[in-house]
Amino acid sequence: MPTITRLTAEELPAHVPGLADLLIDATDDGASVGFLAPLAHEQAAAWWASFAPALADDGIVLWVAHEDGRVVGTIQLRLSEYPNGRHRGEIAKLLVHRDARGRGLARRLLAAAEESAAASGRTLLLLDTETGSTAENLYRTAGWTSFGTVPDHSADPSGILKPTTFFHKSLT
Repeated sequence: MPTITRLTAEELPAHVPGLADLLIDATDDGASVGFLAPLAHEQAAAWWASFAPALADDGIVLWVAHEDGRVVGTIQLRLSEYPNGRHRGEIAKLLVHRDARGRGLARRLLAAAEESAAASGRTLLLLDTETGSTAENLYRTAGWTSFGTVPDHSADPSGILKPTTFFHKSLT
C-alpha cells in the first residue's frame, strides 16, 4: 500500500521529477488536468517546481503517495487567501498513476486533503473535474455535491473541448 506524506517547500525539489512523471502519465492517459499532450518532462517539472513559494507560505498543501520509491499519487489543497474566503479551499490535481489505480489510493488522498482542510478551520471545499470522468464518480461517492456543469470549459490533452462539472463539500 502506498505511503502518503505531506511535502514541505524544502522537500519539493527532490520530488519534482517523480511528480512530473505522474503528471505526464495522467496527461498521456487522457486526463483533463490542464495540459496538452505530448507534455514534455521539462514543462511538467517546471510547473511542479513553481509551487515552492506557495508551499512555503501555506497557500498550497501538497501530498505525495510513494510506492517502492516511486511517486504514484498526489493531491493539492489550495487555501483561499482572500479575507472573505478563509473558510474555504479548493481540491486540485488529484492524480494516481495508472499502475496504482483500483486500490483506493485516490480516496485516501482525498480523505487526507479533506481532513487537513477541516483541521485548518476550512468548512467548505470546491473542485472541478471533467464531466463523465472516473473522478466524477469518485467525488459523488465521497459525499461531494455537484452544483453545475459548464460546456466546453476545458480542453482534454488532445485539445478537444469538454464539459466540466463543479462540486462542493461542506466539512461542518
